[in-house]
Amino acid sequence: MNPKPNIVNLPVYKPGKPIEEVKKELGLKDVIKLASNENPYGSSPNAKAAILAELENLYLYPDGSAAELTSALANHLGVRNDSIIFGCGSDEIIALLARAFFLPGDETIMADQTFSVYKSNADIEGAVSIEVPLAHGTHDLDAMLARVTERTKVIWICNPNNPTGTIVPEEALITFLNAVPAGVMVVLDEAYCEYVTDLSYPNGIKLLESYPNLVVLRTFSKIYGLAALRIGYGVASPQIISLINKVREPFNTSRLAQAGALAALADQEYVQECRRLNSAGILQLQAEFKRLDLAFFPAHGNFIMVDVRKPAAEIFDALLRRGIIVRAGHKLYPTYIRVTVGSAEQNKAFIAALEQVLQEQGVQV
Repeated sequence: MNPKPNIVNLPVYKPGKPIEEVKKELGLKDVIKLASNENPYGSSPNAKAAILAELENLYLYPDGSAAELTSALANHLGVRNDSIIFGCGSDEIIALLARAFFLPGDETIMADQTFSVYKSNADIEGAVSIEVPLAHGTHDLDAMLARVTERTKVIWICNPNNPTGTIVPEEALITFLNAVPAGVMVVLDEAYCEYVTDLSYPNGIKLLESYPNLVVLRTFSKIYGLAALRIGYGVASPQIISLINKVREPFNTSRLAQAGALAALADQEYVQECRRLNSAGILQLQAEFKRLDLAFFPAHGNFIMVDVRKPAAEIFDALLRRGIIVRAGHKLYPTYIRVTVGSAEQNKAFIAALEQVLQEQGVQV
C-alpha cells in the first residue's frame, strides 16, 4: 500500500475533547466545553422543529443542489443562486477549493497561526504553503502581498482569525484586494462574521461584485448553532462555483442539515440575540482577564485567546480535571489558551477554575 508521499507525515486534525470522553476519562459529572467555539445557546427552536419534521423523510436522498436553501440564502445575501455552493461544513468547501485548483508545486499563502485546515488541504494536493507571521495576532497583509509570486494560486484570510480572534478592517482589506493579481484567488473565511460588532469589519459578500477572484466562506456551525449537522457554504462568482461543483460529491449535505439551516436562516431575531449575549460574554471575560492581569487579543468572534503566563498544555490539563475544556496547543503562542465565550454562568465557572489553577501554578493574580 503506497499512499501519496506528501500525506504520510500529515498531522491529523485534533478537535476539542468531547464532553462525554472527559466525563468518562476523569469520572466527572459536570463538564463545560469551551473548546470548539460552539454556540452555548444552541440553535433556533424553529430549526429544531424543522429537523424533527424532516425525520419523516430519512428514507429519501437529499436534494443534491440544495435548491430551496440556495434560493433562501441567495435572497438573504443579495446574490445569485449560482453564486452559492454548500458543503459538509465550510471545511469541505476548503477541501473542494484545494481539489479543484491546486497542482503539485503551486504556492498558497496564509498566516502562520490560523485555521489549520488551509495548510492540511494544500499539503494533500502537493501545494507549497507559504506561512506569513501574524502582526500582533492580525494578518499582515503587506507581508502576505510581498510573498506573491507567479506560482501563487490562493491566499487565505481568516476574518475574524481563528485562533486569535482579530479582524482585518475593511479599508485594509480593500487596499489588499486592489493589489492582488487578478489571477490569484483570495479566500475570505468569515465563519464568525455574524458575531462581529466592530463597524470597521468588512462584509465580504458585498465585495464579490468588485473582485471576481474573491471567494467568501461562511457556516451554520457557529452562531446558528448547527455544528452537529455539518453545513457551511461558499459564495463566489458563478464561474468559480461551477468549477468547485465539478469536484463536489453529489449528496454532500443531508436533508436534516438543509431543513435546519433553512429554518435557522429565517430566524434572524435568534441570531441577533445570540450576538448580543456573546458581546456581553466577551465583556465579562475581558473584565476578569484584566482583573487577573492576563493579556489577551481583541475578541471579535465567539472566543478569546488569552495569555495564562504558563505552558498552555499544563493549564489545559489542570482545567480539564476541574471539568472545563478549553483549547491549547497553538505552536506560536505556547502560553495562550483559546476559550469559547460561554453563557454568563459558564464564563463564571471557567474564571473561578482558571484563577484557582493559576494560583496553584504560582502565577501572581
